Amino acid sequence: MTKKRQLVLLAILLPIITWAQTDIDQDIAAVKDKVIEWRRDFHQNPELGNREFRTAEKIANHLKRLGLEVQTGVAKTGVVGILKGDSPGKVVALRADIDALPVTERVELPFKSEVTTTFLGKETGVMHACGHDTHTAILMGVAEVLSKNKDKIKGTVKFIFQPSEEGPPPGEEGGAKLMVKEGVLENPAVDAIFGLHINSSTPVNTIRYKPGGTMAATERFVVNVKGKQTHGSQPWSGVDPIYIAAKIVDGFQSIISRESQLTNEAAVITVGKISAGLRFNIIPESAEMIGTVRTLDPDMRTKIIKRMNEMARDIAKAYGGEASIDWQNMTVVTFNDLDLTAQMLPTLQKVGGAQNIQLTKATTGGEDFSFFQEKVPGFYFFLGGMTPGNTTAYPHHTPDFFIDESGFQLGVKALSQMSIDYLNQ
Repeated sequence: MTKKRQLVLLAILLPIITWAQTDIDQDIAAVKDKVIEWRRDFHQNPELGNREFRTAEKIANHLKRLGLEVQTGVAKTGVVGILKGDSPGKVVALRADIDALPVTERVELPFKSEVTTTFLGKETGVMHACGHDTHTAILMGVAEVLSKNKDKIKGTVKFIFQPSEEGPPPGEEGGAKLMVKEGVLENPAVDAIFGLHINSSTPVNTIRYKPGGTMAATERFVVNVKGKQTHGSQPWSGVDPIYIAAKIVDGFQSIISRESQLTNEAAVITVGKISAGLRFNIIPESAEMIGTVRTLDPDMRTKIIKRMNEMARDIAKAYGGEASIDWQNMTVVTFNDLDLTAQMLPTLQKVGGAQNIQLTKATTGGEDFSFFQEKVPGFYFFLGGMTPGNTTAYPHHTPDFFIDESGFQLGVKALSQMSIDYLNQ
């Protein structure tokens, strides 16, 4: 092709490309207020994992109005929508988690949650204290934008609204693991999956990402300590499981501070709950400790679990008692596929501005999005939710957690454009 013909072709195509991009941008702008309205509704009406009935109904009704093929009751309360583009091609999945947490909200918002429930036998508030209301509303916005631009989609977009990311109730299955088990990545088979997480400490209109290991594998453990009950005035007549539990907690921290190669990857052992006894003057027969382990390296994970089992057993034995640990794997490492991350980085830079797309370090938080990534290449990134000018932010999973809504539009734009670019490349 001669240079003159190239210039002529460019002159013809450039207005078409510009018009197409402007058209998408207009649709994204048009859905902005709806996304905020949906988010506030979900925030005011939060539901715990595997109980997201109202949330799921609202999502499903929205997807049906858009003309998508909709599946409900997936992994208990999950919703899946399928959008077919005007041309055949690959399949990309987009995921949002929809469950809330047993947290009592302290932030004074017009749409503050006043919902209460009984969780594990205790009265508590219910709150979207991790931003899942935001994820759900953003993905609903993406579904609306892409449904209006099927002519630009070469392939299929699968919208996955996932329940119980924070973990199912005791005795139940749930979350991404159950969705995968029920075949959410099949029919049609997914080629790649994208997801985002709002972040209260990242400024709005900023996106942070990391190739490879991004979030930690998480384990839930229960240490059962057995002692010998006696009167509180005569500890020498029994074996104190509370004292043993304290020694075990102290010992666990030495695994991190003295046995783990933290220059390799971060690792955390946290005991979040200790239960024992009924009265002030009785040394009880047993104690229970519940906690979590976070690791980013498979070898470190194996070693830490081995040493915790040994240490609990041996410390208890040294003080005349017994101890054992029950384990439950909650997530694997959230691993961003290297090739997929590199492929989609130019899209993020295009929609957000290269200066606002920042490389970040791995975190010790966990994400069951990782179970999708075990099966297909995935890319998971963090969207800014901190008000511009702020230098501090309340952490996720706390009563004071707060998200600035002005950054939602970038989330809609990023997932929309990533879908189109991935399918058309």
